[in-house]
Amino acid sequence: MQVVAAAQALEAGRVEQAEQALAPLFARSGSHPEVLRLRAGMRSLRGDHADAILAASRGVAQRPDDPLQHNTLGTVLAEAGQYDEAIAALRRCCDLQPGYAVAHYNLGVLLTRCVRHDEAVVALREAVALAPAHADARALLADMLRVSGHADEAAAEYRRILAERPWTGMAWWGLADLKTMKFEAGDVARMESALRDARGSDDDRVAIGFALAKALDDEGRLAESMAALAASNTIARRRRRWDGATFAAQMTAVRAAFEQAPATGSGDFGKAAIFVTSLPRSGSTLIEQILASHSAVEGAGELPDLPLVIAEESRRRAQAFPAWVPAMQAADWKRLGERYLERTAHWTARRPRFTDKLPNNWYYFGAIRAMLPGARIIAVRRDPLETCFSCYRQLLHNNEYSRTFDDLAGFWREFDRSVVAALPLQPGQLFESVHEQLVAAPEARIRALLEHCGLPFEPGCLEFHRTERDVRSPSAMQVRQPLRRDTARAARYGDLLDPLRAALARATSA
Repeated sequence: MQVVAAAQALEAGRVEQAEQALAPLFARSGSHPEVLRLRAGMRSLRGDHADAILAASRGVAQRPDDPLQHNTLGTVLAEAGQYDEAIAALRRCCDLQPGYAVAHYNLGVLLTRCVRHDEAVVALREAVALAPAHADARALLADMLRVSGHADEAAAEYRRILAERPWTGMAWWGLADLKTMKFEAGDVARMESALRDARGSDDDRVAIGFALAKALDDEGRLAESMAALAASNTIARRRRRWDGATFAAQMTAVRAAFEQAPATGSGDFGKAAIFVTSLPRSGSTLIEQILASHSAVEGAGELPDLPLVIAEESRRRAQAFPAWVPAMQAADWKRLGERYLERTAHWTARRPRFTDKLPNNWYYFGAIRAMLPGARIIAVRRDPLETCFSCYRQLLHNNEYSRTFDDLAGFWREFDRSVVAALPLQPGQLFESVHEQLVAAPEARIRALLEHCGLPFEPGCLEFHRTERDVRSPSAMQVRQPLRRDTARAARYGDLLDPLRAALARATSA
């Protein structure tokens, strides 16, 4: 009974209940494969990736032909950012039990994160074929329609899901994330009812809360919108808290590791890559859309490859990044650069340059300089109050710093410090793009952006909204419109945002 209770709690995302149910089992049967599997899921939700992977690996070792064990291993590896290994584990699960819809769904989610959309659609369609009532798989397929610019079709599918399962959080959030579309009359009441529905999980409640906040904002009910955001972020924070002090110490160590120029090559090696880095919700999707409107640039999206290459080297050296940086020689950095270019080679099949828009690649400014001296980097900035508030309002996967104002301000501070430190060290490689300047003088700033990237000016970059391509980010619908000057929201909220202003002031003074 305790195993069943723990499994049900984990499925609903209720970590505390799972811990209570599993505590006696850990003491009595901690090495049992099923207990190990549940422990892996629980520790992964808590953000303890090393312990989760260890437990899941021990479970697989004992039951190598058990699809459930491989599914758990795949999901915890994915949460730890070990995507290649996670995909292998999930594919093994699907081979062992082809009719296991959840495994096909998990594989589809992971392939989506890896910007392997064609493969993701195959996996998700298999999940829906096996389990037509799998609402999250259907919602993610609807997301694919949104990515391709088919907003009306996506909205219709979200509505069909909600007609059958009104507590499906990802369908409500899918409607909210269309951005350019308004909720219907009565949707607020439906979401409030869905929040009380016992059939929903904590994940559903978090997603519904963010969608409700968007609907309340549309109606001008700003205090209620803030309350809905606070409630959703509180639920999410119960399972995993952001350790701002540890993160700040890590980023200080990274900056210190690259204060001296690393032993590296020079020239155009890595020129194909253009990294677009930022905090989320800063305008980076717009910058990528502008670049992808150039005839020489493929807009690849948020690629996982750079952190995966860094993680591979960390495992090879049995040291965390950046502890191994001082031992690196020019040949080592070139090897990592070659590995990155090998992983991303398919993005140059149609055009010679490509964008890598994974926001947090600013962690690796120094590593990019050493690995790929010919690459170009764009650091995208937006007013910090607008940026942090927009992050707070957005349902962001695995971005736990966005749950409180103090954590958001601390995260922004580390980004700011990293950009300021890197600019004088990488003057020909790093370019700072300020969103407000782009809005005020678009042609001048776009010309400067293209010049930094070594690209001749093309008028199509000014007409970026006409470029047809898949865009998988919260701004997917917005970048298909001409440049907007009305996206700022903080002023409408007035003193409701004073706590965020105070947090940013403390972070700046620190």
